[in-house]
Amino acid sequence: MSYSSNATGILLAAGLGTRFDPSGLHNKLLAALPGGAPVVFQSARRLLAVAAEVIAVVRPGAEKLADVLNEAGCNVIFSADAERGMGATLAAAVRATSEADGWLVALGDMPWIEPATYEAVARPLDEGASLVAPFYRGTRGHPVGFGIAHRDALAALDGDAGARGIFSTQTPFIVEVGDPNVLRDIDLPGDLRHD
Repeated sequence: MSYSSNATGILLAAGLGTRFDPSGLHNKLLAALPGGAPVVFQSARRLLAVAAEVIAVVRPGAEKLADVLNEAGCNVIFSADAERGMGATLAAAVRATSEADGWLVALGDMPWIEPATYEAVARPLDEGASLVAPFYRGTRGHPVGFGIAHRDALAALDGDAGARGIFSTQTPFIVEVGDPNVLRDIDLPGDLRHD
């Protein structure tokens, strides 16, 4: 990819992944994909293909995860509020990057999103759209883009709903993509296979 977005990338990687391993012993984000790379490493590298700066948010105590994300090229922050949910971790990342021109937000458990999809979302964001989302066959997926108009609302998020409230009050700029991976995350060990 030769495109470099003005937006700051945010990679949310602070979840517990209890459906993947109810015992809590194995972090799904560190599980190996068929090529050998950890899930979160590939997710980070795909986002970094378009966003020059990526902030990854992890929960306290996730040092091994932080090491993998640093190796991928991310700046890592530990969110003490991670147990409160995705909204709290997104808010922590936005507060840590409050000078950003906008944010390209991705999930650590979505390693197969194509770099071209990241670019397709980043371009309208960089051109001034305040809210951007990819749609695959009529369904909204990830990553999503937020302009600076949403800084305060994002910084105040809490709980596990993430930014759904913003999407409920504003219609995003829709980017139709042919990448089904915008809907595909890893919840269970069987999801590690890529057909």
